[in-house]
Amino acid sequence: MESKITKIAAYTFALGLILWLGGVFLRAVISNELLQAGTLEFKPNINPNAERIIYSLIANASSVVLTGYILTWISGVVFLITTSFSPKEHGWLLMSAVFLYFLTPVEVYTIILDVKMMLLNFYGSNDLVEYRKLLIHRLGALSGVPFIAILCYLTMLGCIIFQPLRKLKEEVFETNGEQENY
Repeated sequence: MESKITKIAAYTFALGLILWLGGVFLRAVISNELLQAGTLEFKPNINPNAERIIYSLIANASSVVLTGYILTWISGVVFLITTSFSPKEHGWLLMSAVFLYFLTPVEVYTIILDVKMMLLNFYGSNDLVEYRKLLIHRLGALSGVPFIAILCYLTMLGCIIFQPLRKLKEEVFETNGEQENY
């Protein structure tokens, strides 16, 4: 039986994951409105007012991503500390934790770029050139590692749902019995 803190951490993790990954995909769809398909080149003849609104939407989506990632990261730590699940018996938990926390530096770097975009949106100028430079830098950041990170996060989600590499109770007893014979 899991404690109340563990259950709250699990629900908070799910909420944060939904906000975070949903915001990431929303931001990608919005950013796609500015760029030509398959390139990092802007579409010609975009109305400057429409472009400014799109940048504002990207900044707002980035604030949702930031909130969701912080919720996911903190609640994941609380869940790992308070849960009764053992990583030896629940390989899916270990895999999910490795995917989430191993890619933290990538997320921190992209969050720094997102915060710059949010600050530019809320407190900066309306200079579209600065927004364009920041967006291109954000999309080309780390040579595609953020895209690989998204694939890892989707794999993590699959691990949480389907729980592969989970030992059954009989296998745990057999393993413990074999260790005693050595």
